[in-house]
Amino acid sequence: MHGKGFILVETIIVLAIIVLLAVIAVPYLTTSGEKNALAAKETLRKLSIAAENYASSHSGAYPASVTELTGFISSAGSYCADASGATTISGEYSYACNLAASGYTFSASPVIAGVNKKITYTATTGGVFKPE
Repeated sequence: MHGKGFILVETIIVLAIIVLLAVIAVPYLTTSGEKNALAAKETLRKLSIAAENYASSHSGAYPASVTELTGFISSAGSYCADASGATTISGEYSYACNLAASGYTFSASPVIAGVNKKITYTATTGGVFKPE
């Protein structure tokens, strides 16, 4: 005689479906944060290389404005609001650019701190890159 509740086989099937969905979803959720962090690091690397290339062709003086930097990396305006460190949000990171003829600092900070172990990354004069 079959009652109104679930039988053991039905319960096992439901649990198996839940586990299968979790196995599919977990890798996607963990790698999306890593992909965003990699993209932020790559953006800082490109900005840093552009600033160093600028200095190489301008007797050691670094770009003091976003316009000067844009001549060496066309996407600079997408990440640098201005040369004084105002922030621009792109994806899950907020970018800030401090530019002066004597050097630069580029940083990428997570918009939501602490999620997926996100940390702030910084690139400074000479191409020095470091997580904070």
